[in-house]
Amino acid sequence: MDKIKEEMLQKKLWVVAGVTAKKDRFGYKIWKILKDHNYEAYGVNPNYDEIDGEKVYHSVKDLPKKVEVLDMVVRPNIALKTLEEAKEANIEYIWFQPGSYNEEVIEKAKELGFKILYGDCVYAALKQKE
Repeated sequence: MDKIKEEMLQKKLWVVAGVTAKKDRFGYKIWKILKDHNYEAYGVNPNYDEIDGEKVYHSVKDLPKKVEVLDMVVRPNIALKTLEEAKEANIEYIWFQPGSYNEEVIEKAKELGFKILYGDCVYAALKQKE
């Protein structure tokens, strides 16, 4: 898992599925800390058109660029649907935040051939680098 984690943290194009304008939620904190650490981070949430003046996309399929890492900050039932979109978008890496996955989600991610990480938090990982 550590090798995959390091590979992911070296990638600079990320999307946060489940981004939110609520500043106390991890959907916002993760998106923000990625930007603060010089990552190009996009947000996906069908309930927003923009957050902090930046465009938010309604689907992974709508992103303007091919991203390298998808960070899941959504419930497992939404994560399942998002995996299909991520496969269509040729995203290689998926980082599942705590609470975004269950056994079914992890199995599906493996079946689809993603390089995955779960049981860890990108926010905590980047905080340690500060």
